[in-house]
Amino acid sequence: MTDNEKAETGQTDIERDEEVARELEGVPEEFLADGDDEEDGGSVDDALASLRADLEAAKQETLYAKAEAQNQRRRMEREVQDARTYAATGFARDVLSVADNLSRAIDAVPAELREDDKFRGLVAGIEATQRELEKVFAQHGISRIAAMGLPLDPNQHQAMLEIPSNDAEPGTVVQEMQAGYMIRDRLLRPSMVGVAKKPD
Repeated sequence: MTDNEKAETGQTDIERDEEVARELEGVPEEFLADGDDEEDGGSVDDALASLRADLEAAKQETLYAKAEAQNQRRRMEREVQDARTYAATGFARDVLSVADNLSRAIDAVPAELREDDKFRGLVAGIEATQRELEKVFAQHGISRIAAMGLPLDPNQHQAMLEIPSNDAEPGTVVQEMQAGYMIRDRLLRPSMVGVAKKPD
């Protein structure tokens, strides 16, 4: 700065240096270093390359965080859907014993009592209750597992005993001790069955 310029601005060299120092406060040192001065912290190009690498790493971390958040959201949506779909599972398991007792009650009624006018209404009432229970089960996606005459399926049947038989293939279900049920595509309770085996 010439003497005339100094006179115009009214600044001394010290005042100007202090102003420049204030303007440069907070600027990282690597940006203040001379571009050709390798000894004082490297060039601006090196600093720029380092910043670019940091930016790329930050972008990758952001992408991973977004992917993880999306996966977490999908997991939560799936869990909520499962909770809605299978909400009746615990209650249904408890009610299965009621269905079992109704079936036993109907099976226990002798044929002659079914024709008796005194018992006909009672049997009809039990049968109507059983039908209503089956209708409610169907509304909630609960269905009885088919067992009799089918090959043993360990995913749905629980073999309780083997029964010698000449009429059925070994491994075929020939007796059902307790009905099994599914709730939609999940096992609610396996069927307890007896399977055929070759006679000794």
